[in-house]
Amino acid sequence: MPLYLCVDCGGSKTSVVLTDRTGNPVARALGGPSNFAYLGLAPFIAVVQESVEKALRACDPDILDAELHKDGAAPTGRALTLPPPENHPFFAAAWLGVSGCDSPAAIATLTPPLEKLLGIRPRVANDTHLLAAPMKLYPEVNGAIAAVAGTGGIVVSFGDAVKSASGGDVVGLEELGRVGGWGWILGDEGGGFHVGREAIRQVLEQADRASVKKKPEVNEAGDVTKIWGLKERLLHRFQVTDVFELLTVVHLPDPAHGSSLDTTPNVGPDYVLMPREKRLSSLSPLVFTAAFEDHDPLALNVLKTTSGALVDQICILLKGENEITEDRTIRASDSILCLGGSLSGLDTYRGLLLDELKRRGHVFCRVEVIDDAAAVGAKALAVSTGP
Repeated sequence: MPLYLCVDCGGSKTSVVLTDRTGNPVARALGGPSNFAYLGLAPFIAVVQESVEKALRACDPDILDAELHKDGAAPTGRALTLPPPENHPFFAAAWLGVSGCDSPAAIATLTPPLEKLLGIRPRVANDTHLLAAPMKLYPEVNGAIAAVAGTGGIVVSFGDAVKSASGGDVVGLEELGRVGGWGWILGDEGGGFHVGREAIRQVLEQADRASVKKKPEVNEAGDVTKIWGLKERLLHRFQVTDVFELLTVVHLPDPAHGSSLDTTPNVGPDYVLMPREKRLSSLSPLVFTAAFEDHDPLALNVLKTTSGALVDQICILLKGENEITEDRTIRASDSILCLGGSLSGLDTYRGLLLDELKRRGHVFCRVEVIDDAAAVGAKALAVSTGP
């Protein structure tokens, strides 16, 4: 039975799904981070290889090609390593959606080593392409916006699917435009890093404004009355007592390669061994707690700011309902909004996004949260390329 491979290569993890020809998943596996721009070529290929081999080993032996078996016995781990046996690929087709793969040059760099690794020539695109796969399932949909709000953020629009030269099966998606996806140093608007950075910024700005205001009143014990909220949670998280100590925490250098609490005892708080990006992106759950459990208006404003920035990017790719243009923008009413990433899966954050889009006059025909882009992509791949 032919296998269809889809690999979702993200900044936090690698997700692999194998399906049969009907798009039914037969094996899954997870691997480490695989953002191509962050890792570089050789480490990226290593992560993909490890993750795909893990999925192959998780696959039911009866589903694998009979030539990999003898007398019905399960194949050995050696038999399921990549690259596959010469002229005998494991996969009928493969699709990789790769974060950090943002240009034709990057695709051209990745495709040959991946083809050598997998034994077939794969489709390689940015990971947002996997999110847009549902547009093929609904005849009333003429376009798609794939918006990622996870560790990072990016927005990409798609038009009618590209047809094969013979006019047969759908073989891909036509990318119309893209906004963002510049990485944590330059952007990642709407994602977890942005939420953490904006939380620090707004707490610092609040302290700046307070520096010229009347000092807060104290209670009978001589203590300033405290309300648990975003500021207090940030100070507690980083084990500091003054807001401006957060500047030191944020700007601490990245840890030496290979450092950990296990290998570097007595080094101090755990954040010392976090890369600077992770120090900020890991604050996202704390901000949501402060906003929706503590009901801290400052924390809620942080989330409105970050979700609003993502809406700004989505709107660049949209035209007004009555607008007639010759550009590559699309109408929300004719399109599906496909949301991916951990933050978009949260009802509260998604509500902020959709409410702001509606306020600006953009209501999508459909909205879908894609919590397993690899599975969606694998199903689309099997359906579009299968016999």
